[in-house]
Amino acid sequence: MGIRFIEKYNVFKLDSKDTSYIISIVDEEKFLGHVYFGKKVIDEDINYLMRINEPPYVPSKNNRDRVSFYDSFPFEYSTHGIGDFRESSIRVIDKNGHSEVKLEYKSHEIYKGKKELNGLPATFGDENECTSLEITCEDMYLNLQVVLVYTTFENLDVITRSVKVKNLSEDKINLTKVLSTCIDFDYIDYDMISLHGSWARERHVQRKKIGYGKQVVSTIRGESSHQDNPFIALLDSKATDDYGNVYGFNFVYSGNFFAQIEGCQFNTTRVVMGINPEDFNWLLNKDEEFIAPEVVMVYSNEGIGKMTRTFHDLYRNNLIRGEYKDKKRPILINNWEATYFDFNTEKLLSIAKEASKLGIEMLVMDDGWFGKRNADNSSLGDWFVNEDKISGGLNNLVDEVNKLGMEFGIWVEPEMISGDSELFRKHPDWCIKIPGREPALCREQYVLDLSRKEILDYIYDSIKKVLSSANITYVKWDMNRQLTDLGSLGLKSENQGELLHRYVLAVYDMMDRLTKDFPHILLENCSGGGARFDPGMLYYSPQIWCSDDTDAIERLKIQEGTSMVYPLSAIGAHVSDCPNHTVGRTTPFETRGYVALAGTFGYELDVTRIPEEDRDMIPEQIEMYHKYNDLVRSGDYYRIQNFSENNSFDAWSVVSKDKSEVLVTCVQVFERANYHSRRIKLKGLIEEKFYKNEETGEIISGGALMTAGINLTNLHGDFKGKLIHLKLA
Repeated sequence: MGIRFIEKYNVFKLDSKDTSYIISIVDEEKFLGHVYFGKKVIDEDINYLMRINEPPYVPSKNNRDRVSFYDSFPFEYSTHGIGDFRESSIRVIDKNGHSEVKLEYKSHEIYKGKKELNGLPATFGDENECTSLEITCEDMYLNLQVVLVYTTFENLDVITRSVKVKNLSEDKINLTKVLSTCIDFDYIDYDMISLHGSWARERHVQRKKIGYGKQVVSTIRGESSHQDNPFIALLDSKATDDYGNVYGFNFVYSGNFFAQIEGCQFNTTRVVMGINPEDFNWLLNKDEEFIAPEVVMVYSNEGIGKMTRTFHDLYRNNLIRGEYKDKKRPILINNWEATYFDFNTEKLLSIAKEASKLGIEMLVMDDGWFGKRNADNSSLGDWFVNEDKISGGLNNLVDEVNKLGMEFGIWVEPEMISGDSELFRKHPDWCIKIPGREPALCREQYVLDLSRKEILDYIYDSIKKVLSSANITYVKWDMNRQLTDLGSLGLKSENQGELLHRYVLAVYDMMDRLTKDFPHILLENCSGGGARFDPGMLYYSPQIWCSDDTDAIERLKIQEGTSMVYPLSAIGAHVSDCPNHTVGRTTPFETRGYVALAGTFGYELDVTRIPEEDRDMIPEQIEMYHKYNDLVRSGDYYRIQNFSENNSFDAWSVVSKDKSEVLVTCVQVFERANYHSRRIKLKGLIEEKFYKNEETGEIISGGALMTAGINLTNLHGDFKGKLIHLKLA
């Protein structure tokens, strides 16, 4: 059993593969203490770690110093106003305007398997994979019930947490903060990893030393954002990819989030994560319940790399769903960088005809097919085909593409509305805005108030009608701006603070409908590139467009940061034209293919106009994709060299689960003058087994490949790539 209650010691012991997590019921007042999180231990009683027998002692024994005790005790779920002056996890405003919350243990339930979170994406698992614990606490003064929900995945080093808050009183209670996890660690000698960036340079890795005070990663943009990803890791200051203790935290949510590591006065460290309390206020009437999203917690005692592989395994097996969960994705060609808005049926078919000859399997029609959309300043919300462009209608175009042996995909942006649109002229009050204020534009568009059911239903029905009108097997769902001017005509004044969360719930509702109504469609999420690359989106779509920046060299850093948490199978990656449309760089077509191979793989260019030598390479790249994708999609990922650290060279590998096969990808960003060949050391192989290099025929032991290394020859010049494929001899 992955979770046990040990009554003798008032302890909950949660065990996963190599991890233990321990909670204790403390004192006569029955508050919850956090005892331990780390490498698995066999002990049932290590309550001494909470130091409750040291001054200022527990409150029932020494009420005169209750505040001093609270201010240092490792609370399992910190509350506001009682004297714990570190970051709180829950705060309210009651009928008297007071904000204090004080919780005590009431009961618990342990069960096999895992329940769904109503209306929210979350990891899943059956009774053979995981065990769950619900600890019910109450604030007796407020009549507020708080249920702490835990799940252990017993074959992985994963524990998830979420929180349910229920108002049992006759009075309204305003929740002004409900975080999903809180953990106190002893010591302060840690580093923090977070993933930052901006449009076209998302999820660059930042590692810094933790000190006293609060280190925050957050967003208030209404989306998980290009700038900050809902992931942080706390790790030993000397931890590497392969050694040391690492604790990873990832928020399964696609809106505003708050993640903080706080270095505290007694050399302790507190980690919290959840919905950002800024612009959040949720009114609970009697018997109403608020459910906070899930946090995935991963522990690794073998460095960052093991943390990464654990996240990958969990998300591939217990988060991503649907037909494409374990399935090779079709190789697509998207017309966006080929044509932008300047296309018609004839142009699309010319791309499709040439692409089909080369082995490309799907044509995706991007932005510009609907309403009167010839630029980014009109027609969002008018989800009907522009027959001036798509002559004969959508079904005719799709039929012609299908005749070429290709599938057909389409781009949509359901959450937005253009000022220049039939929908806006009919319903100018349907966008998010504050009455009396002129809402700001971004990319010349507004955001629809999807928290209003009539708007959500109208938009979804419009998209559903389009998807039902032809043989469409892929949808790219985009979202190209942040949320501002936060006001909803559908909410009372006392509920306006609920808008941002209700908006995210509405997006989830639409995606849930789409995946149920069209279970065979491959859904790829996108948000101006990678502004919604989060586990919440992965629950609905097995892949997410990683970045609008498709330059192979820029993608090295972007995909390195992304793959630290998210599996390669989820990373939308294409071979695009050169000079690259974002940075103007020219890289070899071969190298572009190698980088895109570490993702979903596709093309974003006008295949009728690229150089003949590049076009002739496409069948080779497609053969490469089909040869290696099963391995890339399901294998264990290892970082070998990090371009973000050395600024000249990048290398990674994917090793099959049985360790019989490995694919190494190397990219030499900058050549070095007057050096011998580069040498890299592989990872994850069987030391005593021998591997054959498919290219050279050399047979080398796994031990030698990992400890002595392998030389990289025939890499001459900047931006040059190389694949090394090894199999057990």
